[in-house]
Amino acid sequence: MVLSPVAVDTISQSIQLAVAPVFLLTGIGSMLNVLTTRLGRVIDRARQIEAAISGYPSERRRIALADLAILDRRMAVAHWAIALCTCSALLVCIVVAVLFIGEVVLMRGTALVPSLFIAAMALLILGLMLFLYEIQIALGSVRVRAAGLFDDESQSSSKSVK
Repeated sequence: MVLSPVAVDTISQSIQLAVAPVFLLTGIGSMLNVLTTRLGRVIDRARQIEAAISGYPSERRRIALADLAILDRRMAVAHWAIALCTCSALLVCIVVAVLFIGEVVLMRGTALVPSLFIAAMALLILGLMLFLYEIQIALGSVRVRAAGLFDDESQSSSKSVK
């Protein structure tokens, strides 16, 4: 069986069309790498606090428990962001497969590809929004802790002046 030049061109275009979303997969993969790294760091910090909390005095233990609650919330948000971005990547993979199969085998249902792509983008957008929310939680906890430190310093300096 010899393929005509028209068939080769059609197959070549089909491959190009189906592979184009792979670049999107690269971006999603990079995002997943960032999210999993952040999640790993949060988990490591939580384990560190959990290991040391029994030796803390009561006030420090209260602060550590508050930190653990914040870390728990960050872990949950990061987990959902990872799940949404992963689902987005899976939908992009399905889009690639459907685009390629659709060129090889005549398929009806042209609304499938746009629907899958829109769903993939919606999941990616939600995952990115959760990523921003996780960053807000992290920044908020650092600001609160820094504010507490400055309050402690001002109280100790006012006591030493008296």
